[in-house]
Amino acid sequence: MKNLNFDNDLRECTLCEHRCGVDRTAGDLGVCRMAGPLVASRTLHPAPPESYTIFMAGCNFKCLGCQNWTISQFPDNRMPIEGYVEPRSLAEESIRMLESAPGVLMRADRVFFSGGEPTIHLPFIESFMAEARRIRPELKVNFDTNGFMTENSLRRVLSFTTSLTFDLKAYYDDTMRAITGAPVEPVLRNAEIVGRNAPDKLWEYRIVAIPGINEDDIEPLCRFLASISKELPVAFLAFRPNFVLDEHLGAPIQLMHRCVEQAKAVGLKNVTYAGMTNIPGKMGTLLEEVAEAYARPGAKLAASYARSKGCITHPRDCANCQSMSNCPIKKYIPWRNC
Repeated sequence: MKNLNFDNDLRECTLCEHRCGVDRTAGDLGVCRMAGPLVASRTLHPAPPESYTIFMAGCNFKCLGCQNWTISQFPDNRMPIEGYVEPRSLAEESIRMLESAPGVLMRADRVFFSGGEPTIHLPFIESFMAEARRIRPELKVNFDTNGFMTENSLRRVLSFTTSLTFDLKAYYDDTMRAITGAPVEPVLRNAEIVGRNAPDKLWEYRIVAIPGINEDDIEPLCRFLASISKELPVAFLAFRPNFVLDEHLGAPIQLMHRCVEQAKAVGLKNVTYAGMTNIPGKMGTLLEEVAEAYARPGAKLAASYARSKGCITHPRDCANCQSMSNCPIKKYIPWRNC
């Protein structure tokens, strides 16, 4: 971490709403468990928007169904990643790849920061952007986020990003905590800030529909977004069994149709769904020892999955959990990835 021009931001880190306040330059670790900025992988990627995608390691959430768990739960899961790359070198490489024959053929037109959660590496990404736009001032960039950033961090992101893909996990706090280990209010606040003040930068809100877990959150989420603007783009993604939810039922096609219908019923006009549906699985077992800590059936079920893999704090609250530095969720290795 020596001699990096973004050290100051990490000496008392408050980039996300966990506001851990740890000195990451000294190796102190907060909820995200990351000290310095590390690149997990990078590649030309055809998924819209077509891009040169840079996956940053680590995340401030511990989502039970994370599809990128090998990246997001680093370093605790000890999965291999690429490591540190100088911002200038990464900027030069990104532009070179966008201008390469495969990049042009793919019509890749931007750099796409994903993860994990790129917010925890915001100063590094800003350094990257300064170098990249020195070479190519018109360079486009997409920021893929779970939305759990401070308002100051959001302002910084909006100052340089061309497009934003914004994940919404739940509407109700107990569902959100059960799925992610974090409260929902900052995410809804930031979703509204983006929808009202920067709709031109919003590529889409993304909502993963998880059968039996966040189904009751879909309609109120749609109402919430429609109250901001009925023109906001919303993409529902079919849940695929993964990570702690490796045995859970995949999203049936009927659920995806119902999500779209609920969105359109409250007036949203730009709604799609995508992903593989009808993947076999089963509903987990409800554990009474955690059920009383949650109000909604879906939250109770998600929390039961977490408890069965060792999560001890309920309602889930990763920022105030005594096992934060030795989290069994972050160390879990699923038996299947769909």
